[in-house]
Amino acid sequence: MHYFTWKSISIQSLGLRLLIAEGLVLAVFFALVAFVLEQGFRDSAEKALQERLQIQVYALLSVAKFTNNNVSLPDNLPDPRFEVPGSGLYAFIVTMPNAVAWQSPSALGVEVSLPQDLVPEQFLMLIDQKKRYVLHYKVFKQDANGQSHAFIITVKEDAHFVGDQVAQLQNTLRRWLLGIGIVLIAIQFALLRWSLAPLRSIVKDLEAIEHGQKTHLDGRYPSELRALVGNLNAFISIERAHLERYRNHLADLAHSLKTPLAILRGCLESFNAETMTEQIIRMNDIVEYQLHRAAAKGEQQKAIKSIDLTLIINKVVVSLNKVYLDKHLSFEVIMPDNCQLYCEQGDLYEIVGNLLDNACKWCDRRVKVSVGLKPRKARRNFSVVLTIEDDGPGIPVGKFNDILKRGMRADENIHGHGIGVTVVYELIHLLGGQLEGGKSATLGGMCWRVYLP
Repeated sequence: MHYFTWKSISIQSLGLRLLIAEGLVLAVFFALVAFVLEQGFRDSAEKALQERLQIQVYALLSVAKFTNNNVSLPDNLPDPRFEVPGSGLYAFIVTMPNAVAWQSPSALGVEVSLPQDLVPEQFLMLIDQKKRYVLHYKVFKQDANGQSHAFIITVKEDAHFVGDQVAQLQNTLRRWLLGIGIVLIAIQFALLRWSLAPLRSIVKDLEAIEHGQKTHLDGRYPSELRALVGNLNAFISIERAHLERYRNHLADLAHSLKTPLAILRGCLESFNAETMTEQIIRMNDIVEYQLHRAAAKGEQQKAIKSIDLTLIINKVVVSLNKVYLDKHLSFEVIMPDNCQLYCEQGDLYEIVGNLLDNACKWCDRRVKVSVGLKPRKARRNFSVVLTIEDDGPGIPVGKFNDILKRGMRADENIHGHGIGVTVVYELIHLLGGQLEGGKSATLGGMCWRVYLP
């Protein structure tokens, strides 16, 4: 058996929730208003009835003649209803103790009971077992001998007088309150739609962003929603940056694997197992390095391990000699025996490997690599400057800024992805260094200078 609980109700619409909640509040409020009004009207009607019965008592006293324990009234009574049996208005005059001295013709078959300890000259209003309103009044009359006799005048009236008025009021209240409630709910519905319009606008703008029609939330929103809109825009920007970074790093991964794959192709012809093993290990390191970069949050990471730059340069030169074996390259390497840098090994491999690979690709035969210690550039002190030169044609005038863009190449006829220099530029920027490009004064081709802190 399933029991109904509020938790079992699932209402997804915020506007519908507010409308139902306010509808319930209005229903409870109108119910309380109706109860208070009905109770107040009932009390007012009962008080009015009591005043009418008091008038009837005074009217009977004015026409009654009291003699000893007897009382007589004229045939024409003050209210014609006293003369009609079952009219709903009844009168009794009772002598002590509980002897009916007179009753109206309308009281035929109607019994009367007196309360105990009735205070003289005071009215007492009661409701009997038949749901009739009963008013008692006790008076003392003196006979000719000066002896006082107690008389109790009782007037009864059926409850339909009050009941009919209360029922009429209930019907009127229900119609009016129902109409007012419907109007208020309709007004509240319109106000809710107007109040929630900014939220619908945000949803519409988010859908436009999802379909590529907008880049961010740019509508005019209320001040209460501006913080939310700002957070959503920041979240959208961060997610786009993450997506762009994943794409870039996947492209970097593919670009980084080109050189090891080229070496492996050459080793397949000579079957050099040692070189193949070395390149496979290098490819595995590249994959782990690029995946680590892709998973990073984007903030700059400080390396805590020093790397020997000369060792990395020597390894890259040996690898590129194998890749470009058919060009019979001549490498000129000028650097100290040891050059320690606090940097990620993968970052140095990317910087040195990409720049040297480009030099080998574009040169005629000669490539020069030099490392200087503690240079000063643009009022800054750096740890090293790496210079890579070649005797190739160099970069055409006006193309230098273009090759720093991802996917752009100096010569579209040369095979490549156009991201090598971009990767180098991004890494050097993250490391806090500087990249310079120009014409080599000694070899006449391209010259790259990398300043690292």
